[in-house]
Amino acid sequence: MLTMMTTMTANKGFALVLVLWVLALLTIMAGSFAVSMRRETAIIRGIKDNSQALAMAEAGLAIAQIRRLEQEPTLRWLANGSTYELEFPEGQAGEPGWVRIKMLDEAGKIDINAADQVLLQAVMGHAPADAVLQSKLVNAILDWRDDDDLVRVDGAEAKEYAEAGLGYKPANKPFKAIEDLQRVLNMNAQVYQWLEDLVTVHSGQKQVDANVASREVLQVLPETDAGAVNNLLSARQTGTLPATAESPANTGAAASGQTAGEGGSSQSQAITVIVEAVLDRNDEEDNPAGAVIKVLLKQSEEEQAEPFQVLKWQRNPANGLSLFDNAAEDGTNKDELLTARYVESEFNN
Repeated sequence: MLTMMTTMTANKGFALVLVLWVLALLTIMAGSFAVSMRRETAIIRGIKDNSQALAMAEAGLAIAQIRRLEQEPTLRWLANGSTYELEFPEGQAGEPGWVRIKMLDEAGKIDINAADQVLLQAVMGHAPADAVLQSKLVNAILDWRDDDDLVRVDGAEAKEYAEAGLGYKPANKPFKAIEDLQRVLNMNAQVYQWLEDLVTVHSGQKQVDANVASREVLQVLPETDAGAVNNLLSARQTGTLPATAESPANTGAAASGQTAGEGGSSQSQAITVIVEAVLDRNDEEDNPAGAVIKVLLKQSEEEQAEPFQVLKWQRNPANGLSLFDNAAEDGTNKDELLTARYVESEFNN
């Protein structure tokens, strides 16, 4: 009898231990499942929010194209670096969001095919490189685009490219795209990234149209006067540009000849549109979902064609500075520099 009771007690103890182990295992499995579900939920929400932000950015691009074609001067958006904001209230779109749009006429950039050596040297003088590399890059650019095989001092033609172990040589004709600058001898990623937003191949002008140039371009022009740059940008913001705006530099810039802060005859048919969308930008505890697109558009000349032709499309460009970031190195408060604010519903008609 005693032996039987001892055996039953031992069995009950073993069963209790087994139950405890099973409960512990189930608890671990439930916890792991909960963590996995939270992660998957966060991933799905991130995908949803980023998709919504991208959709808002693309909507902003469409609105920018419509406003760019507007015939009424007071309604037409300017491609001189002006920034516009659209608010997307919470509703069918989901989370509330904001979109900022900045347009830049390519006439306000340095054309690497048309700019002379003086202008190129002035621009490159601000590049993140020493004086020796700056000189080599300027002359290599000139050697790339000219139609001869004569080597400039510090320049590079076919022989120099071969000696550098490169399997190509200068085109000896104009650059087809600014990306071709990456193939120029001695060009590095840092300098190219710095140049990317300053140069173009779509202007065709030897000089820069000062009335549509960005602050960054104006600051690298030859003999730039900082006071004149600030005055010009302030005049754009307030819409008080004179009929012939004063050029902020003695060389390398040309004032156009129209009011409203935008050049006339010297405008190109190509513009760069930067669109940034964010959700919950006032949430300081979490990084808001967002999307940035940078598009190079060329206005079609044919009446029956699409209004704009897309020449280049970039998603989240590596060197893009946020249009919502007020911590700029020059102390610029981008909220205060907004040209106009709109609610998305204003464009639904």
